[in-house]
Amino acid sequence: MSQATEVYNGYCVKCRDKRDFEGEVVVSDSGRRMAKGLCPRCGTKMNRILGKAAS
Repeated sequence: MSQATEVYNGYCVKCRDKRDFEGEVVVSDSGRRMAKGLCPRCGTKMNRILGKAAS
């Protein structure tokens, strides 16, 4: 099953700026949903914690 990439807005700690990044939704070990992707400018990994999924 392939995850579709979507555009999210997150904070890049290396660039120290908010940026839009393409990422996919994954579920962490603690059960939180988060978008993971790469900063389009510097290539650093970016995360954005998302709200709970609608059941």
